[in-house]
Amino acid sequence: MGVHTETSEAAQWISCPECRELVYVKRHQRDLGVCPGCGAHSRLHASERMAHLLDDRSIVPFESPATVEDPIGFTDSLPYPDRLRQARERTGAGEAVTCVTASVMNHPVIAAVMDFRFLGGSLGAGVGERIVRACETALRTRTPLLLVTASGGARMQEGAYALMQMAKTAQALAELDEAGILTVSLVTNPTYGGVAASFATLTDVILAESGARIGFAGPRVIQQTIQQELPEGFQSAEFMQARGFLDAVVPRSALRPVLGALLGMVRQDAPHARGPRTARLVRDPGELPEREPWHVVRLARHEGRPTTLDYVYQLLDDFQELKGDRLSGDCPAIVGGLGRLDGRPIVLVGHQKGHDTTQRVSRNFGMALPEGYRKAARLMRLAEKLGLPVVTLVDTPGAHPGVEAEERGQAWAIAENLRLMSGLKVPVVSVITGEGGSGGALALAVADRVLAFSNAVYSVISPEGCAAILWKDRGEAPRAAAALRLDARDLLRQGIVDAVLPEPAGGAHEDPVAAAETLRAALGAMLSELTRLTPRELVERRRRRFRRYGIEDARNT
Repeated sequence: MGVHTETSEAAQWISCPECRELVYVKRHQRDLGVCPGCGAHSRLHASERMAHLLDDRSIVPFESPATVEDPIGFTDSLPYPDRLRQARERTGAGEAVTCVTASVMNHPVIAAVMDFRFLGGSLGAGVGERIVRACETALRTRTPLLLVTASGGARMQEGAYALMQMAKTAQALAELDEAGILTVSLVTNPTYGGVAASFATLTDVILAESGARIGFAGPRVIQQTIQQELPEGFQSAEFMQARGFLDAVVPRSALRPVLGALLGMVRQDAPHARGPRTARLVRDPGELPEREPWHVVRLARHEGRPTTLDYVYQLLDDFQELKGDRLSGDCPAIVGGLGRLDGRPIVLVGHQKGHDTTQRVSRNFGMALPEGYRKAARLMRLAEKLGLPVVTLVDTPGAHPGVEAEERGQAWAIAENLRLMSGLKVPVVSVITGEGGSGGALALAVADRVLAFSNAVYSVISPEGCAAILWKDRGEAPRAAAALRLDARDLLRQGIVDAVLPEPAGGAHEDPVAAAETLRAALGAMLSELTRLTPRELVERRRRRFRRYGIEDARNT
């Protein structure tokens, strides 16, 4: 999408191709090519993109590699070498991608930035080789990789050689995965075909500019080949995020700070985490008062109780929420992302209920669909790749029991999380902040340390469900709550949780700030303790923990 200049007299004005509004050129430039009327993002050249995203004077271009220029002797209305020459003269670039060593907000990065002006940003041997060399440089220097994509697809003029670049770049990304190097894509408009189906969508984090289009087959191809009606907003960044394929859709003005925060999470020379604060942890059940279980259940469910996002915004710096399971969707009942807890980078995942009725309905009352558990699994795998601790906050009545959840494999998603968490080679701390309902809670709570707030509950089934099954009467829920031994005192006595976090008088909702500070200190203490262990020790001890449940005198073994 470009912009159109009006008459020579009005050369200081441009017309937005989307809304047709006239925009003063200097304002358009100041707004980074974003229309102030409709928010449409015009295309940026590679040099403009680098000037916007990368630190001034940090950019050092790679040397141009030697590649086969005309592998199949292709000619249409012009010989392919002539088309290459014209593209180079028009853009001043050697190829459709420019690769550089640079930094973003003082965080080192290897960047590969595509330019749609150069033969539609098409993927040929020259582009493929440059992308791979960027990956190899990132691998050698252990520096995060940033890919900025803009492409119509593979370069037809290079035949099967262009097709092979998809596999070539994909395996280069695989090597970065194996080495634990952070990779980030920024998808810009448009990103299609062989680029979308290879390196653009294989990174750890996939961001997209507002309104960017991404897909394998473009709308014109779809309409002309199978005459299929396309839905509203088809293949837009917003459309693809709703289906779980993008982590975030970011307006152009916010891209640089978002990228800087992400890159800062894995910087090797970043300051160490601040020392742990004194944690108020109860480890002796005798120190907790006996209370009527049904009263505790109601406190655990109180709509004012702090949610995962409440805790995130209180505790974490530079938090970047990451969305989508990269398979089918994004479940709003589970949220997660990267952030800093007292300077320590972590991955945090948790159930999200909301407070009022509108929020709770939109979050499905914290009852996750399979895509929520798959999103959590993806983030935990990212944590393991980057060597970051995992913190999970549990607050759910249980996994969503509906038809759509069963159709999408609810049991499989939960089972996979149980297996995955049992073998994560990084520290894992889980906190039951409210309700811990059934397998839907356990799917985020296979951890090295399991904590619970003093008004939290954790059980195999809800009191209402238990009462309906055993007494055939949901009204017997208080009786079931007592029988299930689900409050924090009993959980600590059973060895299900390692410690209990005291709450303010009346519950965490009475003083959310104090509750968050209690959680901060507890997490700091647990993570400081666990980070002293090797990956092998973590896995062995975690598996031994869950192996012992059900054995006589298990808490003393």
